Amino acid sequence: METIRLTTSGAVVRYLAAQRIEVEGQTVPLFAGVFAIFGHGNVTCLGHELEQAGDALPTWRGQNEQGMALAAVAYAKANRRRRIMAATSSIGPGATNMVTAAAVAMANRMPLLLLAGETFNSRVPDPVLQQVEHFGNPTLTVNDAFRPVVRFWDRITSPEQLVHSLPNALATMLDPGDCGPAFISLPQDVQGYAYDFPTRFFTETLHEIRRPRPDTGELRRAAAALAAAERPLIVAGGGVHWSLSEDGLRAFAEQHNIPVVETVAGRTCLVADHPLNCGPIGVTGCTSANAMAAEADVVLAVGTRLGDFVTGSWTVFSGGNDVQIIGLNAARFDATKHRSLPLVADAREGLAELGAVLGAYRAPEEWSDRASSETSQYHAYIDKIAAPETATAAERPTGDSDSDLPTYAQVVGVVDRAADESTYVLAAAGGFPGELVNGWRGQAVHSFDCEYGYSCMGYEISGGWGAKMALPDREVVVLVGDGSYLMMNSDLYSTVLTCHKLIVIVCDNGGYAVINRLQMAQGGVPFNNLIADSRVRDATAVDFAAHAASMGCEAETVNTIAELEAAYGRARAADRTYVIAINTHAYRWTEGGSFWEVGVPEVSASADVRAARAEMDAGKADQRVGW
Repeated sequence: METIRLTTSGAVVRYLAAQRIEVEGQTVPLFAGVFAIFGHGNVTCLGHELEQAGDALPTWRGQNEQGMALAAVAYAKANRRRRIMAATSSIGPGATNMVTAAAVAMANRMPLLLLAGETFNSRVPDPVLQQVEHFGNPTLTVNDAFRPVVRFWDRITSPEQLVHSLPNALATMLDPGDCGPAFISLPQDVQGYAYDFPTRFFTETLHEIRRPRPDTGELRRAAAALAAAERPLIVAGGGVHWSLSEDGLRAFAEQHNIPVVETVAGRTCLVADHPLNCGPIGVTGCTSANAMAAEADVVLAVGTRLGDFVTGSWTVFSGGNDVQIIGLNAARFDATKHRSLPLVADAREGLAELGAVLGAYRAPEEWSDRASSETSQYHAYIDKIAAPETATAAERPTGDSDSDLPTYAQVVGVVDRAADESTYVLAAAGGFPGELVNGWRGQAVHSFDCEYGYSCMGYEISGGWGAKMALPDREVVVLVGDGSYLMMNSDLYSTVLTCHKLIVIVCDNGGYAVINRLQMAQGGVPFNNLIADSRVRDATAVDFAAHAASMGCEAETVNTIAELEAAYGRARAADRTYVIAINTHAYRWTEGGSFWEVGVPEVSASADVRAARAEMDAGKADQRVGW
């Protein structure tokens, strides 16, 4: 057997560089590169091998371990799980900084390879710098914290273990049902150990993502249920994007005249003006989608994990005890939720075979007409609230000194009106998911990334960097609130250093305004969310434009929607990341959505809290529990 003598680190790098995948007819590296922040736990061995690899496996310097790993998640999303970035850190805080990003990848079912440094396998130098000791279990390190937030976890204690570990990690990341992050812990001494690896282990390999076909029995039962439907509805989730089945979804919906609603991850599965697209469903959804869900008798859930924001904590599907969900999903776990009829299959292949069995079935015209009527009202509402002037003086809240401040809906409207097929918008936690999910009317499929699987504040700017790396020819627009900006903004500097231009719109509403909204909606009083309602001695305003400019961005502050529109034009013409800051209203939000269950005290001295609890209990009466 022909062998090559390599260190553990050298073998990791050479293996990753040898993996290939076909994307749009071209064979490209599966691993586009490695985000890295070096420390004593990874610089001398893994860092050396990455330097030697050069362009065969490019290394990108991060500013924050969490941020660079979030950029890797967004990169995978933008590539629809067809390409992967790795992220490497040193031991201790460098490693644990990546735990949150691993959870983001886990919740969103995204491939991400994490390579973290580790204490010494020999334990001779223990305790080493940044080591956390467990007196009763010397095998336990902070890297064990990754176990709950990854699909694959391994600690390499001997070089030859890579021959087993790396292919299994890769198989996990490419599996359509089990896709998620993989973590490999690399002790400092083991990284430098040498071994005679089989040369064939590093043979260039072309990967193809599996497309499982449905079981004939499951297909027969799903088709029978759908064929009997009088008010069928398709819920399109992120799995439609990951299986590249947007065209298949559109063809299936048109062939059978079935209205479509979209989850947050499933947004832009259809273009917004498609006659069967009823908009986003659930808590951050619109009245048209939720009205259709309330009356549907059969729901075909395609590629969605059916989270609580999609289902309104399992209240939106209220068509009576006879409503039937069909779970078309590559993951059995998702396909069987809430007694769904499972159809475990790739979304594209499952829709094609289901369509063939359904044959000439079409939903009644009255049902699709109802969808069209509901959806036109939704678009009219968004047009009204997104317009530069949304309310007359008589309509504005009385006693509201900030009533002239722009709203999030108006800010989204600026981007929506100026967009073309190259525009790709990105947001995450806070107020933007509800506003952008409703207000973004995509003109192209796959033009939207709102990280709401883990709802991670700080994803926005780092994610924008990763998305632009994946989509260099598209205009990536990041919408971020002041709270998320302050949590994580250093990758603005990364985009300047690496020439990955973003347009970033920072909406300053004085703190964590959307959580303040939730606090008040459940009977509470404003407390510790808006800066004005927290324990501060000097409520100094942040000059976001000046801060961004200090990192090399072009930046400006605007005050009105008209000024924002003009600034957006300048941003599009710029050759580097352009940040626009604007003060926005903290209390005016898009209406619509659905019930959402949160914890509300059963007893309280506050009458408002007691009333909120009574309202919550009343809403729970409509929950779908086990039927």
